[in-house]
Amino acid sequence: MENKLTFLKNKKFLLAGWSLLAFLFILVAVLEALVPPTNILFTVLKKGAIYALVAVSMNLLNGFTGLFSLGQAGFMLLGAYTYAIFTIPLSAREQVYQYFNGGAIHFTLPVFAALILAGLVAAFFAYLIGLPVLHLKSDYLAIATLGFAEIIRAIFQWDKLGVITNGSNLLRKYPVFRSTLFYFAVSGICIALILLLINSTYGRAFKAIRDDEVAAEAMGINLAKHKQLSFTISSFFAGISGALLAMFQTTIQASQFKSAMTYEILLIVVIGGIGSVTGSCIASFLFIACSEWWLRFLDNANLNITPIQILRPGFRKVVFSIVIMLIVLFYQKGIMGEHEFSVTGIIKKLKGCKKSFSNLKLKFKREK
Repeated sequence: MENKLTFLKNKKFLLAGWSLLAFLFILVAVLEALVPPTNILFTVLKKGAIYALVAVSMNLLNGFTGLFSLGQAGFMLLGAYTYAIFTIPLSAREQVYQYFNGGAIHFTLPVFAALILAGLVAAFFAYLIGLPVLHLKSDYLAIATLGFAEIIRAIFQWDKLGVITNGSNLLRKYPVFRSTLFYFAVSGICIALILLLINSTYGRAFKAIRDDEVAAEAMGINLAKHKQLSFTISSFFAGISGALLAMFQTTIQASQFKSAMTYEILLIVVIGGIGSVTGSCIASFLFIACSEWWLRFLDNANLNITPIQILRPGFRKVVFSIVIMLIVLFYQKGIMGEHEFSVTGIIKKLKGCKKSFSNLKLKFKREK
C-alpha cells in the first residue's frame, strides 16, 4: 500500500513537472505569435537558452565533479565552426571562401547531423586534451584549459588553415533558425540528458570525486576514467551550444570566443549556484536580460537630470558589475546554492503555507 502511494505521489509530481514544461513552451509559442520578431525579448530568450546549456555543461564539470576548467569558450568555438563549415551551401562557398578558392570542403551536411557533429568534434578534442591536463588539479587545471582555448582561437585564425576555417574572416550563409522554440527545444533536451546523467550512477560517482577523491578511490571509483568522462561530456554539450550560438548570430568568427566569454559563463554558474542545474538556467536568463535589456537605458546620455553627465555609453556595465558584487556578497552560494527549483518543492512549500495559514486562522478564532 505504501509503495502504491509513493508511486502515485511521484506520478503526480512528474505530471506537474511536465505540465509546467508544456506551459513554458506554449507561452513561448504564444509570444512568438503576438509579439513582433524584432522585439528584444526574443533575443534574451534565445541567448538565455544558449547560455543556460553551456552554463549547465560547465556546472557538470565544476560543480558536480569538482574540476575547475576554463576552456568552455574553446569548445564552443569548435562546435560553432564545425556547424558552420559543414552546412554552408555549395553555391555559397565561393563567396564565403573568396580568399581561399572556395575552400577545401565540397559537401554539406543536414542541420541536425552537423549539430551532433559539432558536439562530437568538441568532445574528441576534449578527450585528447584531457589525457594530459586532467592529472592537474585546481588552478593548474584552470590555467591549462584556458591556455587550450586561447591556442585554439589563434589556430583557427591562421591563414594556413584558411581553406577550412576561412582564416580570420567571417563564416556566414549557413542555415539559421529564427524560432525561439527551436533554441528552447535543443537546450531543453540537452539539459534533460545532463540531468539524467547527474542522477545516474555516473553522476553519483562524479559527486563522490568532488567531495573526496581519496574516499571515492577507496570505494572503487576509477578517478581517471570518470574525470575524463565528465570532461568529455561537458565539452560535447558546450560544442552544441557553440553551434546554437552560430545560428543565433548568423555569422561566426574566432576572435569572438575570447577568455571573457568563459568568465561570463563561470559568473553565471557562480550566481546561479555551483551544483545547481536550475540555478544555472535561472542565472543565465537573468544575466542576459540585465546585460542586453533591462540596463540598456543607462547608456542613454539624454536621460541625465544633473549638470554632470553620468549616463553615457558603457555605464550599464558599471551598474551591472555592482549588482553582481552585491549578489556574490549576500548570496555567497548563489541564488539556488546546491538546491534545485522543483515542482515538488513548490507544492510542499504551498502546502506548508496553507497549513500555517490554517493554524493562524484557528488561533485567531480561539482568541476571538
